[in-house]
Amino acid sequence: MSPITKEHDREKLLNEFLAQFGYKNLQLNMKTIAISADHRGFKLKELIKEYLIKAGHNVIDCGTNSEERADYPVYGKKAAEMTVNGESDFGITVCGSGIGVSIAANKVKGARAVNVNSVQLAEMSRRHNNANVIAIGSDFVTYDDAVRYIEIFIATEFDSGERHHKRVDQLNEM
Repeated sequence: MSPITKEHDREKLLNEFLAQFGYKNLQLNMKTIAISADHRGFKLKELIKEYLIKAGHNVIDCGTNSEERADYPVYGKKAAEMTVNGESDFGITVCGSGIGVSIAANKVKGARAVNVNSVQLAEMSRRHNNANVIAIGSDFVTYDDAVRYIEIFIATEFDSGERHHKRVDQLNEM
């Protein structure tokens, strides 16, 4: 099977999956994604990583690498730094609630991290805020929902009209 055929098959499968939730014929571009988690998010991070790799994305694992206790600020920061530095297109970071890693990620200048627990937040954070890091709470979000939120987050384009662009510029100046 040629790489072009594989790419088409992946996009077809992802579109079929997303169609279940009302999203049809999205233009899916495979991305480089930095992913991280603390110890409470480790299991979900590993499942998400496996899914993303199978979907054809290039995944950079920023740790942690076990369920041994790990500090969430370290890992929220790592995914955000890779994204802001241009080493990845997006960051994904996971902890028990999603709150700690999102706070840590937002400490990185240029990171716009959002703690997502709904389809609407996944979409609007990209469309209106040009969010570049998605945080997931493993204690509150199932694997299936996490994958759905991440795919919507990745597939949604920034609505770069003057109103939203001006506000994102204001965030970047802070």
